[in-house]
Amino acid sequence: MCGIVGYIGNREAFPVLINGLRRLEYRGYDSAGIAFLDDGLKVVKKSGKVAVLEAACNNIKIASRIGIAHTRWATHGSPSDANAHPHISPNGKLAIVHNGIIENYASLKTALLSKGHVFTSETDTEVLIHLIEEVQERTGLDLAESVRLALHNVTGAYAIVIIDEDNPGRLIAARKGSPLVIGVGKNEYFVASDATPLIEYTKNIVYLNDNEIACVAYDGISIFNLDNIPQVPFVQELEMEIEMLEKGGYNHFMLKEIHEQAKSIRECMRGRVYPEQGKIALGGIASFDGLLKNAERIVIVACGTSWHAGLIGEYLIEKYARIPVEVEYASEFRYRDPVIRSNDLVIAISQSGETADTLSAIDLAKKMGAVVLGICNVVGSSVSRATDGGIYTHVGPEVGVASTKAFSGQVTVLTMLALYLAQLKETLSKEERSNCIHSLWKLPEFVEEALKCEDQVQRIAYGMLRSRNCIYLGRGCAFPVALEGALKLKEISYIHAEGYPAAEMKHGPIALIDEEMTVIFIATNHSYHEKIINNIQEVRARKGKVIAIVSNAGGEVAALSDEVVQIPHSDEFLLPILAAIPLQLLAYHVALIRGCNVDQPRNLAKSVTVE
Repeated sequence: MCGIVGYIGNREAFPVLINGLRRLEYRGYDSAGIAFLDDGLKVVKKSGKVAVLEAACNNIKIASRIGIAHTRWATHGSPSDANAHPHISPNGKLAIVHNGIIENYASLKTALLSKGHVFTSETDTEVLIHLIEEVQERTGLDLAESVRLALHNVTGAYAIVIIDEDNPGRLIAARKGSPLVIGVGKNEYFVASDATPLIEYTKNIVYLNDNEIACVAYDGISIFNLDNIPQVPFVQELEMEIEMLEKGGYNHFMLKEIHEQAKSIRECMRGRVYPEQGKIALGGIASFDGLLKNAERIVIVACGTSWHAGLIGEYLIEKYARIPVEVEYASEFRYRDPVIRSNDLVIAISQSGETADTLSAIDLAKKMGAVVLGICNVVGSSVSRATDGGIYTHVGPEVGVASTKAFSGQVTVLTMLALYLAQLKETLSKEERSNCIHSLWKLPEFVEEALKCEDQVQRIAYGMLRSRNCIYLGRGCAFPVALEGALKLKEISYIHAEGYPAAEMKHGPIALIDEEMTVIFIATNHSYHEKIINNIQEVRARKGKVIAIVSNAGGEVAALSDEVVQIPHSDEFLLPILAAIPLQLLAYHVALIRGCNVDQPRNLAKSVTVE
């Protein structure tokens, strides 16, 4: 969602803060701002991207060694200079940056208005800094204690950092339901929404927990919770290199991350897939083998692309391990009355590990007595700490807003999980399991081969420029791939697209098909192949344009299609990852040709940390 950076230390703060905002711009890019202490509190904020803020600061000499900065994804209030963070207290001495949503801001604002407060923005964040100043002036307490008391009156999610003109030697940070990390350097400290702005300065990180407040000073940090009980900071070492956050010669992070998938899948499987022994080892969940073996049902909760990966997991787990699986939108799971039984297992999937709806679903499932396992990419994230155990995807940082290598990593983990469950339950013969594991081990090679279609896909992309709508169709485990392909296209090219099971086309969507409609079929030579041919013929009869993803270049599909993209022929369970690659590339090149911002599509942010 929004990106927060704070710094206090022995170097000039401005370059650290601006560089940090650039690293975090994938979290939000509607507006940006900076506050620093330099003979008083100074604030600069602008609607637009970080570059606009940087230009506005060109003529300002900033020698401060303490400051906070923010890049915004708009929730309360439209993108504007007034609504940009940081927000200032009425007395002009406090500045705050905030990620999250204060749910009871309206009632707080009404109470403050009755006391004479005047607001200059539409945001819930301004209400919060007014509340903190109100508590401070009423009680005469220091800023840290005033923040603690004020937060007792707040309902919602927040990660905040505050600076105080009267106390220029410290930052105050707090979190609940929205991530915040503290980087520990030599006589310097960094605060950020995630670790990406910190890696070039330090690898030592403290993850702030929910309901904790940190006082970050030049000489150290102290942490206490909302009940004023001191907490011991736990310093962890980051497993990340600065090179992972660079484009590496590619024009966009999305393209880089698409091409990294062979490598990232190898990393995901390393130490887990043993083809010579015909076995899968998943150390992060080994202690739950008894539950896994006897599970009567698995419930997967996720959002967006992770939900699509979960649907693929449903197909694979049911096929290989014969355990019933239900896949739930995390955002819906928490707002109904789900049935969770003692022998059920809940699996939460999130790339960032910070998705608010998924975290709420985890909390609900645990309150209902479920064991919850996580699948996420970010070590130390909220999902990894909230769940009972889990599996990291280990695909490396993903900066492009449209998820690519995270999706293939999640599907790889779910494939390993399906085979691991089959191993525990002996639902496959040793030979069948060994054959599957050998095929899985070859997946990175197949991915490298699939990526060779890019020039052809780029040419096809030019032919889609007149399409206002697209339908993606697949059967079996290709159906979630159709959903994912459609999501990618609409996310970054702004062309309306929908994914459907191919058999459902005639139950409504076929009414949309005409000569201006592009229909993309996942039509590989696996199960349902003949049925897919029938669906293609139905589209052709209505003059729709057909693009087919195939695993054999010839045959009837090729004869019926306007364009054919071939992926390597492999076992059917590898189809979701291999078929997704040309669809990722197609979305990328259509968006590029249309002049869209590929890495930072409008209205989106990488990590959805608010409801």
